[in-house]
Amino acid sequence: MKALDEQKKGMLMMCACAGLWSISGLFIKLLPWNPLVITGWRSLIAGFCVLIYMRFSRLRVRVNHYSLASASLMVVVMFAFVSATKLTTAANAIVLQFTAPVFVMILSALLFHQRFSRADIFTVAATMGGIALFFFDQLDLGSLIGNLLAIGAGLGFGCMFLVNSRANMEERMSGILLGQFVSAFIGIPLMFVFDTPLNSASIFSILVLGIFQLGIPYILYGCALKSCPPLACSLLDAVEPLLNPVWVFLVTGERPGAFALCGGVIVIVTITLWCVRRDKVVGSEV
Repeated sequence: MKALDEQKKGMLMMCACAGLWSISGLFIKLLPWNPLVITGWRSLIAGFCVLIYMRFSRLRVRVNHYSLASASLMVVVMFAFVSATKLTTAANAIVLQFTAPVFVMILSALLFHQRFSRADIFTVAATMGGIALFFFDQLDLGSLIGNLLAIGAGLGFGCMFLVNSRANMEERMSGILLGQFVSAFIGIPLMFVFDTPLNSASIFSILVLGIFQLGIPYILYGCALKSCPPLACSLLDAVEPLLNPVWVFLVTGERPGAFALCGGVIVIVTITLWCVRRDKVVGSEV
């Protein structure tokens, strides 16, 4: 019973995490800064949020192969996703990153020799088909690069799930902390290269991104993985690609193309149904 309660708690934390993550597209679009600078400042603020949490929870900073691998992957995901959101539509960026569970499945088969079922093969094929539709819309070079970066963010995020699911709490939070500060170290100096207007609106946006969209959610994410399995976390993260483009559309009017919309529906529905099926299979085996 206690284990079940802990799992429910983890799932609720992951839902809250995904909801807060979903505001990224809106505030990245509203912030008139270079995406590399946004990533740097957003990560610095989030890093201090994580550091405060670790101090309060008496978690030590651990530097080992788990935390370093997690940090490296996080840096890649941060820069790839923010750049993708600036270059393509917010819907494209977040849905293509949502392919992370498929990469979890493929990497698990390649690295840990887990077997594919017919449902797994269908999921990979349908997801890749959905991804292909994103490239049927009329794309300029920037949007094309944005879509590719978003897929790269999905691959990196899938790798993060695998690494963090095998790490303990201190290693997970240390990886998140190190990843934030490395991203800040890379991105912030670039504000002297790119035009970075400072006003109340931009300061408000970067604070929201750093504290509420990144810092607090990653604390929830690190805590959720203690009791919420990686695939369940991926399933609950479906809240993010559903809400992210909604916020952007309501404020800016941006909408994805017809092919991208169809592809997004295929990706989200396929991955969600696959995660539900996997959860039932695992549950029946316990």
